[in-house]
Amino acid sequence: MTTQLTDRGRRAWVLLTVVGVLVLLAGTVWGQDDDFPFGPFRMYSTAPDPDGAAKDTRAEGVTADGRTVLLTERSSGIRRAEIEGQQQAYEADPARLSRIADAYAEHTPDAAPLRSVRIVVR
Repeated sequence: MTTQLTDRGRRAWVLLTVVGVLVLLAGTVWGQDDDFPFGPFRMYSTAPDPDGAAKDTRAEGVTADGRTVLLTERSSGIRRAEIEGQQQAYEADPARLSRIADAYAEHTPDAAPLRSVRIVVR
């Protein structure tokens, strides 16, 4: 059984479609990540240079005896993406690195305490 739209219903669907297309077009031209799905999500709408360098960011800690420890999500509870996303804040205020050391101490209470923490970008 098929149902046919009235002229009024057909006009409403056409109007709704036109409005939807205009919103998508405006979001594409002027939108930001916060406007998704009506704006571009830069993570998926841009691509790095395929011949460019790929950065590898990680956090490392140094114990009192000079041993270097890789600070992973498992050992600190902090994901690498969080460190990458806040890298400028760490550069502006290096004292914030102590929060990573505190998180490491909280997640690995039996491990040697860290004397320093650094962010390494290769």
